[in-house]
Amino acid sequence: MHNLIDFLQRHSHWLLFIFLEVISLVLLFQYNSYQGSVWFTSANTVAGKFDDWSASVESFFTLDKVNQELTQRNLYLEQQVKKLSDRLGDVSKDTTWTDTAGVRLLKSFRLIPAKVVSNSVSRPGNLITIDKGSADGVRKDMGVACGSGVVGIVYLTSPHYSIVIPAINTKSNISCSIHGRGYFGYLHWMGGDPQIAYVEEVPRHARFRLYDAIETSGFSSVFPPGILVGKVLHVYNSVDGVSYRLQVKLSTNFSRLRDVCVIDNAPVLERLNILRAAQDSLKTNTDK
Repeated sequence: MHNLIDFLQRHSHWLLFIFLEVISLVLLFQYNSYQGSVWFTSANTVAGKFDDWSASVESFFTLDKVNQELTQRNLYLEQQVKKLSDRLGDVSKDTTWTDTAGVRLLKSFRLIPAKVVSNSVSRPGNLITIDKGSADGVRKDMGVACGSGVVGIVYLTSPHYSIVIPAINTKSNISCSIHGRGYFGYLHWMGGDPQIAYVEEVPRHARFRLYDAIETSGFSSVFPPGILVGKVLHVYNSVDGVSYRLQVKLSTNFSRLRDVCVIDNAPVLERLNILRAAQDSLKTNTDK
């Protein structure tokens, strides 16, 4: 307290000067219209700049959420574009297409947004770690995708993290089809360029063109049909000569991967479990 009093006494003339200046400015701007308008305009400009800066800061810290929402929305739009393209190419005059199972498929799975915590692109056994786990509903063998296409399949989970085997892992094996052609094969990555993979076992009688889109076939419980994988760059004969081998440029840029979605396709998993149970039952009865 003594120090405060001593400070006020030593600087009393400056404090009095500041007090009188404030009083004079208040009187000046309050009772003079021109000076008041100048003050009002300047104050609004400063306040506007501050609000703009505050909004920019807030926008920056919400970019993560925006990116997650965009990733999820892109997956939905990708599915919708595929269904619309298929219908536009159909010569039938069926006007009830919006109620078909293909479009209802969009509502049959849940997307769990996640962020890539760690990633590698230069190893044969590339792995991706995401920040969602069993506590968030992530389970083993769920598909993972991003706004530009397929990412991989969940391999291991903990309560808050999961390990994903990406398409650029030499052990990855994803069922794919050629868009609009009806032919399918299996996507494999041979190492090297993280943008190039191959679709194996495409039938010799298949008809397609270079740059045709490759997408998920939907023949497994991992991915619904129609999620983009890449486009055909080149066609080779298989080693045994009985099928084609397609070189594919992957649509997903794994070196810049950040926001992804885990696909919870519960209805398909349920149907698959029922089918497996039926097959096991039939096998047991046959063995007897």
